[in-house]
Amino acid sequence: MDTDLLQRLVVAPGISGREERIRELIIGEVTPLVDEVRCDALGNVLCIRRGSGPRVMLSAHMDSIGFLVSHIDDRGFLRLSPVGGFDARTLVMQRVLVQGTQDYVGLVAPATKPIHLSTPEEREKPPKLEDLFVDLMLPAEEVKANVTVGDPVTLLREPHVTERAIASHYLDDRLGVYVMIEALRAAKDTQAEIYAVVSVQEEVGLRGARTSAFGVEPDMGVALDVTIAGDLPGADPAAQVCRLDEGVAIGIMDSSSISDPRLVRKFRDLAEQHDIKYQLEILPRGGTDAGGIQQSRAGVPVITISMPIRYVHTVNEMALHADTDAAVALVARFLETAHEVDLAW
Repeated sequence: MDTDLLQRLVVAPGISGREERIRELIIGEVTPLVDEVRCDALGNVLCIRRGSGPRVMLSAHMDSIGFLVSHIDDRGFLRLSPVGGFDARTLVMQRVLVQGTQDYVGLVAPATKPIHLSTPEEREKPPKLEDLFVDLMLPAEEVKANVTVGDPVTLLREPHVTERAIASHYLDDRLGVYVMIEALRAAKDTQAEIYAVVSVQEEVGLRGARTSAFGVEPDMGVALDVTIAGDLPGADPAAQVCRLDEGVAIGIMDSSSISDPRLVRKFRDLAEQHDIKYQLEILPRGGTDAGGIQQSRAGVPVITISMPIRYVHTVNEMALHADTDAAVALVARFLETAHEVDLAW
């Protein structure tokens, strides 16, 4: 596993609608692997490998959840508006990167009494996002001169990598982007026309996938994303969705799309043929770019291929290298044989 590439992907800022930094990194990585790279009007990156077979659209979203500065008070403290869904309990006393006239490090704190001065009842109340503020550790006049309403704010953490796993913010969905890049690198002999799309604004409604699919007009679509590994203490085994170390997840259904059964069968056959560890996934809530692709124009057969991670949408998402490597291998084998897929009814 190329942990250096993955670490660079997860630390690059890029909340929904402000993906410019992560987009620049991705373009540099993918350009040698395809015949053409271009950006559309919304900022999606279209990476095209020419072929004579059916048009296959891969989609992995580059945007992450984050915040916009919504208010700056007289003392220079910032208030935040969320971009995507956060659990406020995981944010207290985290560090963030505020992209003003330059990058500023901020501390997220609750607008409540310090713990030494609060009552037990006050300490028991879970924080809400509207209770949080950002302290840039600067004089108010300096903050007001260099930060404005609408500036993006992202989590600021260093990934922790072991021989077995990675723990980091923003594995959702930089892990999917990583799988896309590595699968393109690994797929040596492809006949299909491949449009590998690195999409924007997934976290706020699958917007980039929907607009890019309208332009690409694919014959089939494959979303690459992360999914929930619910193999945790106290979790109901029947509701775990996926487990770590059980391989790549082949999606059956989520709340945005139902995978085409012919594509499900194709991916299962490839996994079994090449001894790639896999598991089947039904996600009761949440969706992927497949939902945007599926409903484009007159409709597109789609499937979601996911990497199981623990602690989704927190500051410490965690995935295993083995599951990610399985996803790379499976997607690469699919790209090499996508021209064989018959989707005629």
